[in-house]
Amino acid sequence: MIRDDTQPDAALLPDALLRQLDRPGPRYTSYPTADRFVEAFGPVQYRQALHERAQGARVGGAPPLSLYVHIPFCESVCYYCACNKVITKHHQRSAEYLDAIDAEIALHVAELGAGKPVSQLHLGGGTPTFLSDAELARLMDSLRRAFKLAPAAEVSIEVDPRTASPERLRHLAELGFNRISFGIQDFDADVQRAVHRVQSYDSVRALIEAARELNFTSINADLIYGLPRQTPASFARTIAQVGALRPDRIALYAYAHLPERFKPQRRIAVADLPPPEHRVQMLGSAIAGFIGHGYTYIGMDHFALAGDALAVAKRQGRLHRNFQGYSTQPDCDLIGLGVSSIGRIGATYSQNAKTLPEYYDAMRQGQFATVRGLALTRDDLVRRAVIMALMCQGRVEYESIELAHLIDMRSHFAAEFEALQSLADRGLVEIGADAIEVTATGWYFVRAVAMVFDHNLRSDQARERFSRII
Repeated sequence: MIRDDTQPDAALLPDALLRQLDRPGPRYTSYPTADRFVEAFGPVQYRQALHERAQGARVGGAPPLSLYVHIPFCESVCYYCACNKVITKHHQRSAEYLDAIDAEIALHVAELGAGKPVSQLHLGGGTPTFLSDAELARLMDSLRRAFKLAPAAEVSIEVDPRTASPERLRHLAELGFNRISFGIQDFDADVQRAVHRVQSYDSVRALIEAARELNFTSINADLIYGLPRQTPASFARTIAQVGALRPDRIALYAYAHLPERFKPQRRIAVADLPPPEHRVQMLGSAIAGFIGHGYTYIGMDHFALAGDALAVAKRQGRLHRNFQGYSTQPDCDLIGLGVSSIGRIGATYSQNAKTLPEYYDAMRQGQFATVRGLALTRDDLVRRAVIMALMCQGRVEYESIELAHLIDMRSHFAAEFEALQSLADRGLVEIGADAIEVTATGWYFVRAVAMVFDHNLRSDQARERFSRII
């Protein structure tokens, strides 16, 4: 269980430490990370993973599934975006896409059987609210016919405030969505123009108030720091505005400028990006600001009000982490539906084709659209257990790892313990006789702690694939 002292005065985080740890690193929504997936893992291997799950369920049962559906369409491009998306104003294109989703659902039902329980469903994108009300109803009907949503299932959707209204939120609630996430990023008008995403504070406030009146279980707001034309002063105003709105959860991401990988980012002038020292100030003031507004720092990008289920799970040591970030849901198999979606079945990861033509072609042939993935090795599984314990509980007990994986922690991770000492010297971790524990200050840099146990990070070149920690 995470200790109760993990909420220090964030204003006391030294800028020097923030700068020292400002380097690229994974977010660890999985281990190994998605950049390690290989093309040798394809439809045959994915089908086998599903078959093994089905066999295991017949013998001893299986825990509920988690579902992710990727809706790639957006009406306009946001220059900072690194998501897999299709920019179009032609809404008729979504009909063909939903046909393909139906075909992919059918492939899974053929392997797993119908009516398998689901405890978590998330619609992401792109812009899920690109779909019309009727299309969203069609999609939810397809999912409910194929799977059985648990009565207490988390059913969430990402919403672009520019494509929503209080009436649309009412429709989402009627469809069974109980969690909603608004992409805010920044309220400063100059920043919004620089990233081609203009939306007013008043419009977002109206949507959050409507969602609250509709009794959504949790309302989330996404923010990004490090965007063009942001300054510590301008971002502090956004922090204050978001704090006044009081969403249940806040996700605060660092902008990763990788124009060689993400074409829309080429429209951002490098000269407009804030310097590293300003990014450090923005992060420090954001952490201090949100804690000052009564939020608990969950870890690595996430904040939640003290009464939110995520904050309760942290206090009780029940946090989990999946491809959508921190979650209260127990670790479970994830089925990814749609173009570019990532899934996890047993000790495997898989990803669908990243382009619509490839995805549609697979569906027409009656095949899974898996184009790459990974079957985890024994060492992968050990490291995943350690990294996820650090990311979620802030503590790794040697005995639990040793009993589960039949290793000796000190000898198996001899090099890692040596590397960890430098973080201990900085006050980020405590290396005890029975456990490694992240300190109150270290919790703000938990990615850096987890990176010590990542076997795949052995060079600066490997690290440059990821966003920066700060």
